[in-house]
This record gives sequence, structure tokens and C-alpha cells, in this order.
Amino acid sequence: MSGSLRVLSWNIHGGVGPDRRYDLDRVVELAAAHDADVVALQEIDSRGEREASPLRKLKGALGEHAAEARTISAPDGHYGHAVISRFPLEETRVHDLSFGAREPRCAITTEVVAPGGRLRLVTTHLGLSILERRMQAARLAELAQAGRGPCVVMGDFNDWFSFGWVRSRLKRELPARTMQRTFPSSWPVLRLDRIYCGRPARLLRSWTDARARTVSDHLPIVADIVLG
Repeated sequence: MSGSLRVLSWNIHGGVGPDRRYDLDRVVELAAAHDADVVALQEIDSRGEREASPLRKLKGALGEHAAEARTISAPDGHYGHAVISRFPLEETRVHDLSFGAREPRCAITTEVVAPGGRLRLVTTHLGLSILERRMQAARLAELAQAGRGPCVVMGDFNDWFSFGWVRSRLKRELPARTMQRTFPSSWPVLRLDRIYCGRPARLLRSWTDARARTVSDHLPIVADIVLG
């Protein structure tokens, strides 16, 4: 459809499936099957006995353009999340969302320059405590407001309440959201992974993929979006 984009967000659990085996190839295969224009992946991990540059493999399979947020760096590698896109990314920035002494958190903002128009994209992986997410949700709302035109915010929000801080702070700027349950992948009951969409963009449809239960502890969330 002209002026439309397919986006995908997925916490890949470091490429380690429920069988405790590291296999980035099955992550690539499942993500590529959805033919998404823009992919946001959380928990990309190169530490330990893993590939030195997992983003290189993911980018080679999923899109020419990428932006990365490394939240943890160690002598044997790094950990974080990334955006991979078929279309150019402009004005990309990484924003610190860390809260006190808790695990570092970031958000990536970028402009996706698609043939049907520009899209402001914010991707993140939020913290586990309620107070932490309260601060982070307020910051995400600011980042969503900072651009012009359609905006999408997606990622792993770790917010299992239907009307928690994330939803309450984003609903004015981004009234549409996905509702699929994604965690745990073996028997999904929580909507941790979401895609939020703001006017003039419209969320056409969204879905998950149960095949991911053998690949990660999260299911991916996929959506078709019309830019307006």
C-alpha cells in the first residue's frame, strides 16, 4: 500500500531460545519472514560465547541502515538494542533513560525516510521497577512530541498493566496501540511488547508469531502502518 510501512519489534533474548541454545540464524529467519521495513530488536548481546558483531549479521539480513544503543559494555562484548531499516535514517540520537543505580536504559530516536513519507521513530527497552518506568514514560512522551508528522514508539516496555504509566503518558500523542500478548512466548499473558502510533499515521493491523516461542522468551509484535 502506498504510504504504508511494516514495522516489527522483538526482544530476542540475546539470541538464546528456551532450549538455552544461542542461535542468531533462527532470529534472522523468523524476523525476515515478516518482510518488515523497520525492525527494532532488544537484548542484542555479544558478550560471552557469542558473535562479536551480532548487529552486522542482523543488518545484513534485515536492512541496509541501522542505529544502535549499547547500554552495557564489558571486556568480552556489549548489550543493548537497535533499529534496522530498509530506508535511510536521519537525525538519529540515543537518549539516556537510566534511573539511579538500576540497569542502564536508553531510547533511540530517528527519522525514517520512506518513499511514502517521513516517520519519527522512538524505540526503547524500559526498566523493571514502577518508579523507573514512570520517569521513562514521561521522557518517551517528550521524545514523541519533539518531532513533526507521524510518530511511532515501539519496544519492550516491561509494563504489564493495561493502563500503566507508559500507556497513560503516551495516549495523548499516540492514541493507537497494539494489544497482543507477547510474554512469556510459551504461553503469552502479558503485553510487554507494543507499538504505539500517533496521528496522522494509522495502525491498520497487528499480529504476533507463535513460531517465536522456540526462538526467544518474547513473541515479536508486527504492525502495518499508514503514514497519513
